[in-house]
Amino acid sequence: MDRSKRLLGIAAGLFAFLIGIGAFLGTAELSEFSCVSPNIGPPRQAAQPSRIKPDRSQFPVGVTANAIPSLRRQAALSSDWLKFRFETILPALMRREGIDMWIVVCREHAEDPVYPTLVPRPNMFAWRLMMLVFFDRGGAEGVERIVVNPYGSGAFNKEIGDFYQPGWTDQPEDPWARLARIVSARAPKRIGIDESATFPFADGLSATLKAELVRVLGPFYAARLVSAERLAVGWLEKRTREEILLFGRLAALNRGVAAEALSEKVIKPGVTTLDDLSWWTRERFAELGVQAWFQPTFYILRRAGQGLTEAAGRVVLPGDVVRCDIGFSCLGLTTDLQEVAYILRSGENEAPQGLRDALRQANRLQDILTAEFKEGWTGNEILAAALRRAREEGLKPRIYSHPLNYYGHGAGTRIGLGDMQNGVPGMGDYPFYADTCWAIELGVSAVVPEWGGQEIPFALEQSAVFTASGVRYPAGRQTAFHLIRFK
Repeated sequence: MDRSKRLLGIAAGLFAFLIGIGAFLGTAELSEFSCVSPNIGPPRQAAQPSRIKPDRSQFPVGVTANAIPSLRRQAALSSDWLKFRFETILPALMRREGIDMWIVVCREHAEDPVYPTLVPRPNMFAWRLMMLVFFDRGGAEGVERIVVNPYGSGAFNKEIGDFYQPGWTDQPEDPWARLARIVSARAPKRIGIDESATFPFADGLSATLKAELVRVLGPFYAARLVSAERLAVGWLEKRTREEILLFGRLAALNRGVAAEALSEKVIKPGVTTLDDLSWWTRERFAELGVQAWFQPTFYILRRAGQGLTEAAGRVVLPGDVVRCDIGFSCLGLTTDLQEVAYILRSGENEAPQGLRDALRQANRLQDILTAEFKEGWTGNEILAAALRRAREEGLKPRIYSHPLNYYGHGAGTRIGLGDMQNGVPGMGDYPFYADTCWAIELGVSAVVPEWGGQEIPFALEQSAVFTASGVRYPAGRQTAFHLIRFK
């Protein structure tokens, strides 16, 4: 199938998928994406004003039934995307990193973290010993893909044959010896392997398998082994335009579930506990056909000095602020979200002004941070610039934002950690790239006069995308409290 027909197939598949989550459809600005450009690593840019687009909505519409299509449909769409990624993203990344051969080796149930993203669905695990070889032939020839597995593409992984040429022969042969012959026949200059002291996602080659690889390659080619950490991270973080479009729909679905959880439908003040909310959300994700990538977690922020026991302190009461931290994975994408609700006291129609001011300050910190997103800068540079500006404006900020891709705390640079506000050595030194998805996670310390001048930690988190056109929240962001009345 030629590339134009394949693109039409991918587009048709995405359209069918989006019909399934039509409650969250909106206009997509696809012209802003640069995912198929060979310029994977652009030059450093000067500071620009914030380019965040206006919020599409304060709160998303309700979650609908059948929001996610069948697993079979998801598998077909994911495999279409994988072919496109192999043809466009992988060659550009290998050339960016100067690696002409990439070898991924792992064993059954001890898979390399990058392995699931390199095989078509419905593959679920590596069959015994799996070796994937990628060799850049240069120019329009692209990247040759070879699988070395003596068991071929059997019933458990029959789709592999549609994506990789077989590296085994009809004659019995040790797979390691076959791998060595494949390498020698192509004479690569730099052979990337997945080992890294910095990125766990790029550290999937076990010590045992590396030792065997070094042995079979011999001194000549073993000397050409290099870390493929930035290639692996780039592969995991880079999103196509179709993936970014879907990410926005999933972010909206996540906001919809949050709006349900933080509503009178679920929360009964004086009765509902934090554990009730966690398990309600986990079950809701399962009903919708998505997988929680961490246990949904809820927190209570309340005025100090109420003398509650530990058990009573986990019950939602009037006057409380309830914060959710929830996220799920679907089709190789993850979401992550923190929103807040206020439980109205008798006679109240809105949250106290001090709490609303805290929310406004957190929104301002979001704007300050995303205004510093510049391709080519490191996460540590972005963190330092954002914190400096926030403090100049009188805020008490804390920033700990992270990528969202195949993994929730995903591959890519880090913009702070909760206990690392002076930068994150290693991961924070990695540069920032466009066509990536983000959890804008942060908080401020704010004084609430209505709570006797109590200083509170106030946190928010929203899913965002960063492209050549800047940052946007594809599902909007929270700018006002969810309100729950005590009945």
